[in-house]
Amino acid sequence: MIPDEKFIKNPNIPGPTKEEIRCLVMCKSQVRPDDIVVDIGSGTGGLTVEFAKRAKMVYTVDKNPEAIEITKSNLEIHEVKNKVQIIQDTAPEALFDIPNFDILMIGGSSGELPSIIKEGYKKLKDGGRILITSILIETRAEAVKTLLSFGLTPDVVDVSISKGRIMERGTMMIANNPITIISATKLK
Repeated sequence: MIPDEKFIKNPNIPGPTKEEIRCLVMCKSQVRPDDIVVDIGSGTGGLTVEFAKRAKMVYTVDKNPEAIEITKSNLEIHEVKNKVQIIQDTAPEALFDIPNFDILMIGGSSGELPSIIKEGYKKLKDGGRILITSILIETRAEAVKTLLSFGLTPDVVDVSISKGRIMERGTMMIANNPITIISATKLK
């Protein structure tokens, strides 16, 4: 995994997804070298970069022009821009033009999660994986409900990571925002 400090950041754009969460997402995705990945809501591109280092091709989608620019910069410094197609659009619309894929990663949905899952499910290959990361309780519930409506069995993992800060007297643990990773596999 790439350390957090190796990513270009922008205070106006979320991310990058913390290193430990990126690690868990890569594990849950079961990404393989021949996989095609779609990353919705790329933010600064942390997960896009990690997927690009492991997959055949990544389509990354974000509607925010600032997010697109910072993702481009991170792809360049991590030398994976040739494996990524960047799409500036809303997710449901962008999914219409993307070919079938193996992994759908949803990190941001702008309140359109059910329609993103619906459109993504249509293009997801049999045996393909859907992953959703969520910081909001409402998004977690919506993700599980939507996945169940497609006959999928969601795996829900809630993660709380604390990092140690060395101080004069000892190590103080500082908690990061809890995040939930919801994943499911499309049956063959």
